[in-house]
Amino acid sequence: MSTFFLRANFCESTVYGFVLRLQFSVYPEPTNSSFRHVGHTMPLKQRNAVLELHSPTEDQLVSPSVGSVATDFGSITDDGQSTMASTEKAESSAPADPDKVKMKKSLGLLEGVAIILGIILGSGIFISPKGVLQEVGSVGTSLVIWVLCGVLSMIGALCYAELGTAIPKSGGDYAYIYEAYGPLPAFLYLWDATVIFVPSTNAIMGLTFASYVFQPLFAAGCSVPTIGLQLFAAVTICALTYINAYDVRVTTKMQNVFMFTKIGALVLVIVVGVVWMAMAEGGMDNFENAFDGTETDPGKISVAFYSGIFSYAGWNYLNFMTEELRDPYKNLPRAIYISLPLVTAIYVLANMAYVAVLTPQAILASDAIAVTFAQRAMSYGAFVMPILVAIAAFGGLSVHIMTSSRMCFVGARNGHMPEILSHINVNRFTPMPSLVFLCALSLLYLFISDVYVLITYSSIVESFFIMLSVSAVLYFRYTRPDIHRPIRVPLWVPTVFCIICAFLLIVPCYVAPYEVGMGVALTLAGIPVYYVGVAWKNKPKAFTDALARVTQFCQKMFMTAKEEVDADE
Repeated sequence: MSTFFLRANFCESTVYGFVLRLQFSVYPEPTNSSFRHVGHTMPLKQRNAVLELHSPTEDQLVSPSVGSVATDFGSITDDGQSTMASTEKAESSAPADPDKVKMKKSLGLLEGVAIILGIILGSGIFISPKGVLQEVGSVGTSLVIWVLCGVLSMIGALCYAELGTAIPKSGGDYAYIYEAYGPLPAFLYLWDATVIFVPSTNAIMGLTFASYVFQPLFAAGCSVPTIGLQLFAAVTICALTYINAYDVRVTTKMQNVFMFTKIGALVLVIVVGVVWMAMAEGGMDNFENAFDGTETDPGKISVAFYSGIFSYAGWNYLNFMTEELRDPYKNLPRAIYISLPLVTAIYVLANMAYVAVLTPQAILASDAIAVTFAQRAMSYGAFVMPILVAIAAFGGLSVHIMTSSRMCFVGARNGHMPEILSHINVNRFTPMPSLVFLCALSLLYLFISDVYVLITYSSIVESFFIMLSVSAVLYFRYTRPDIHRPIRVPLWVPTVFCIICAFLLIVPCYVAPYEVGMGVALTLAGIPVYYVGVAWKNKPKAFTDALARVTQFCQKMFMTAKEEVDADE
């Protein structure tokens, strides 16, 4: 128990220096009994101050303002009066500390582009472009849908550029919904994302990567054991979580490599397709009568749009890490402006290459179009394609783990999740508890057989929240006309996006009412959780003490502390 008596030498241990921030109390006349565990029986109102160490080299006694260490999930509250200098005054007088417990601005323009391309250019374009063709029934219409989905994504991305520069906070959709519509809608988005979107997507991407690693090792016609795929996917998710927790810079450098690999793979597909169209006999046959058999049912066209938009999903993920971007007012919109036109061009040309080489029937019969394409057009070089698809899936999973953890971190910072998830590792400056928490959920979803069904249920809800985020552009133009907007899009841009999204939301209610109903039910299930976990402030002392002990245990395990806010923020 030597750490209980660090009145004079508490700077000797940097780890416990941060843990002490929430564990010990200091009185004007300290004695050996002055330090007490916050979770023990001492009444909270008797505490006058909290020992708070801002960095391993700074020993400073400050008094937090009322409730400064409180969270809505029942963490420690402090309504005592301070006898020492305020935190704000101490921080404003102290020089900037590069070792401050705060996530660093380590992302530049290249890393921003790599994040957007890394999440969009996942395995989807290599595996399942057939979803669009299957619904619309013709090659020509499917290519038009791919173009329109790209345009829609670019329109949405322009709106996120304005939101990201007007509200330069990490968390993406969660932060914008919170600012515009308040805590309950923001919590419901966080609830859906944490419970369904993020872990189920991680699980599916991990299984996709595992299947492309193992399938070449098995003879044709032999299936890979499910447990083998699940275990390898689990190892992959854990390894990528460790890398993301170890150093953001390692992850971003890895993403830069993956980005060029994915672009190279798709350029290879495009070049082979162009050569096929130019040199192969009948290379343009599949484009003849391209619009014959086009489906006119609005429901099926809507589902085709969903399939296309799913492949473009991820254009808003850089907004989850706005606070870690260097010069976000410039690099955020630039990364968006570079990425989305590039992705749209690559996707349309890649689909044209698929259609040139494969007949519509072959596309619909294939479970991995890029591999089927390579086997038909690349002959002895076909073995390269599964490797490239595996790399794409691996890179997409890595960037998804990195970005989604920031949403969880910001939600906890706002008191919408347990406080420990808002902590940062004091050595690596990464949101390690959030990363580990989402990793555990992802591992759980690996072994749920209906994980794909959950994605189906939640896709309509996710689209609704994206529309809600974009509508915040219009809402802020009315309620906050004078806020600084480095990027200001014309009002028709968010208006058109919201109208199209509303159409895409209404039609599935007619086509797939059961799936829509389940998605809405899963979302509404978060309302009682909000009122019990967030809105209910006066929780039983036994609960808050138990939660405080869990928080302190996790603090020690992960060597974390609460984020320190700069004086000017």
